[in-house]
Amino acid sequence: MSDRSNRREVRNPVLSLPSVKRLDELPPETRELVADILGDLVKDARSRAQQSWIKNKGPMAAYWKAVGAYAHHFRRVVAGRIER
Repeated sequence: MSDRSNRREVRNPVLSLPSVKRLDELPPETRELVADILGDLVKDARSRAQQSWIKNKGPMAAYWKAVGAYAHHFRRVVAGRIER
């Protein structure tokens, strides 16, 4: 039995989504482009979260923080940076 935190679905919850198989089928060039776009989304969402927090807009900060987290998880899947 493995620790919960060592399971890949726990470390990256998007792996449990059925659509991840479709991402696996993309050609390498497309995967690279999508990973790059998702990387930009991660940076932008994290910046927006920080700005929202500074402006005392907690709900928006939480929203952008979640957007950044999920974009990061998808980027790792598309870029093939985790074991599957």
